[in-house]
Amino acid sequence: MVILFNNLICEKHDNIYVIKINREKYLNSLSEEVLKELEMAVDILNDDEEVYVGVIIGQGKAFVAGADIDAMKDMNFEQARRFSKLGTELFRKIENCDKPIIAGINGFCLGGGLELAMSCDLRIASTKAKFGQVETNLGILPGFGGTQRLPRIVGIGKAKELIYTADIIKADEALNIKLVNKVVEPENLLQECIDLGKKISSKGQLAIRYAKCAVNKGYEIDLDNAINLESYLFGLCFASYDQKEGMSAFLEKRDAKFDIQKDISNNK
Repeated sequence: MVILFNNLICEKHDNIYVIKINREKYLNSLSEEVLKELEMAVDILNDDEEVYVGVIIGQGKAFVAGADIDAMKDMNFEQARRFSKLGTELFRKIENCDKPIIAGINGFCLGGGLELAMSCDLRIASTKAKFGQVETNLGILPGFGGTQRLPRIVGIGKAKELIYTADIIKADEALNIKLVNKVVEPENLLQECIDLGKKISSKGQLAIRYAKCAVNKGYEIDLDNAINLESYLFGLCFASYDQKEGMSAFLEKRDAKFDIQKDISNNK
């Protein structure tokens, strides 16, 4: 199934929902329209009970080369603040989506593009990918969460260096500083993302969702409360079909047949 937006192409590959940003002429830059369409696509991904994992990737030579500078250059304070809020709320929605989302990064991943990639759970880059939080070249700072997510991923010192200098780094350095999880050849990028999505889809999906919640929420609170959250979610797993099936399959030395739909049906 394919869903076409003005700037997106969305496709389902079994339990994987692929969102392709299709604005090649502008290197997939993030206009207000693109941000709103991405929000609609993420809502579809999250609401579709047959989808377990999402993939966001760019068409052509870029993942996302940044925000739409032509649309931004004449903004006043209020307009810029609203634009920032639009982006930050979308990226927070991606971050808090029940389902894991993988960024497939081909070519330029700059400014708002890097901020979009960092809001995803996992990042796979092609060997041709280039990364940068380049806003200081334009006389601004990152406005879609870059000053907050980049230090959490690469450490505060490296994050300040990248933000202050606006340096652009290649895929191998991005891997070295743990900005990305894996680097692959460009022609293999989409398939690598789908394969990783399928691997995740083969696990207990309720456990995946609880694990994402535990990691994300736990990272934002003190350790004692984070451990209490983990214990609570651990306990909830034992009220699920997937836990019974997973442990039975282990003891019976067979492959588990997880089915989150049974837990969804039981909770309706």
